[in-house]
Amino acid sequence: MVKNRDNSIEINKNDFKKIGYELIDSIADFIATIDKKPVTLGEVPSSLQKLLGTNSLPEYGKSADELLSETSKLLFEHSLFNGHPKFMGYITSSAAPIGALADLLAAAVNPNVGAHILSPIATEIEKQTIRWLSEFIGVSSNYGGILVSGGNMANFTAFLAARTAKAPKNIKSKGISNSTNQLTVYCSKTTHTWIEKATILFGLGTDAVRWIPTTKANQIDEKILENTIKADLKNGCLPLMIIGTAGDVSTGVVDNLNNLAAISKKYDLWFHIDGAYGVPAAIIPGLKNLFKGIEEADSIALDPHKWLYSPLEAGCTLVKNPQHLIDTFSSHPEYYNFTSTEGEVAQNYYEFGLQNSRGFRALKVWLTLQQVGKKGYIKLIGEDIELSKLMFQLAKQHDELQAITQNLSITTFRYIPSDEKYKTDETYLNKLNELLLNKLQTGGEVFLSNAIVNNNYCLRACIVNFRTATEDINEIIEIVVRVGREIHLNLCQN
Repeated sequence: MVKNRDNSIEINKNDFKKIGYELIDSIADFIATIDKKPVTLGEVPSSLQKLLGTNSLPEYGKSADELLSETSKLLFEHSLFNGHPKFMGYITSSAAPIGALADLLAAAVNPNVGAHILSPIATEIEKQTIRWLSEFIGVSSNYGGILVSGGNMANFTAFLAARTAKAPKNIKSKGISNSTNQLTVYCSKTTHTWIEKATILFGLGTDAVRWIPTTKANQIDEKILENTIKADLKNGCLPLMIIGTAGDVSTGVVDNLNNLAAISKKYDLWFHIDGAYGVPAAIIPGLKNLFKGIEEADSIALDPHKWLYSPLEAGCTLVKNPQHLIDTFSSHPEYYNFTSTEGEVAQNYYEFGLQNSRGFRALKVWLTLQQVGKKGYIKLIGEDIELSKLMFQLAKQHDELQAITQNLSITTFRYIPSDEKYKTDETYLNKLNELLLNKLQTGGEVFLSNAIVNNNYCLRACIVNFRTATEDINEIIEIVVRVGREIHLNLCQN
């Protein structure tokens, strides 16, 4: 018999407290000094592999305190810090510290938020989080939904719900291959690559995507959209959905959601909004008109780990009629005993998405929403937008920079050398700015990303960072110009 199990995986109460306090102290010091550290060391994979070594899996275990001490050092000294005030690269926000504590608490209890019986209070917290997120962006609190890993999964979940709702009803039993009509989806040419993945993975194929050109304002061209739908109907296709973007990843542009909703209704299409990045800005009173029509969406994707400052991973799918999620994902094998109790119907999240076993992602979002509150988010998101506008203005005013676009909290610009003969050489300017970005991303002073705007290679700064301040914007402008000059000089000499 196995009695009084003595094993290396358990940690007794006193040791757990000691190790935990030491870890929290280390994390607190890290957060307090993050602005003094390089954004990244720009280390190559081989140097990091050398650091870890090539030993085989250990035969025997090691003490938890030693492991956590060593691992803390690895992470604090060899990571890219998206919590740094000068990180403005890909759309990953500074993570709210309460979110880190929430993940510790969630892992300690370790509920499986796939079924209510396995996660009673966690399920109810996720339901409340979904309702609050709906209220946050200005849609009905009757929207249902689910927390997922990020933007791809949020959009995938909505895509599958749309396919179930609008494709032939026998699709679940007969499959897509038996459809006599080409299923088609409609989106702007600036739509995130998730749509390609979705059509490949879920059986439509990439030929199903109708990439609609954009206007000069970089919004989907509604006239071409409607003409394309008409042509497809005439040619025997079966249009499924229109995808509107609320904050495209390159420039932050928001499509005319109200008009897209009207077109969707006219042709009985599912209207989905990819708002993974930008839709939280709908909370700003002055931007209500920009997001008009959002309440008409059949589904919306948003990522709390983007502009709600949640730690990774936290994406979300909201659906106007939650029954569409159940119709898509629910199954009842005989080995599931997740029935209602005491006459009440329990919500089981395995029926709302692709996962059965699910972690407690909602806790960090739920706690941060309460810590910050609606007014606090209006202030934080508004400040991010103002800082982006400041960067655009500073770039516009500088003789060696060209301001390109500014929408929501994304600014694009590029370095233009003072030498007259290079100012109109677009091939050279594209090469120069690409080299400049590569240098900035490995230099450790600032981390930006890129955007291609009207065939121009641009630097792109997306501010979803509660640590960024005016002084950081001023310093970034100086860094870009200084490094830009150095690269231009090197190119000229070579």
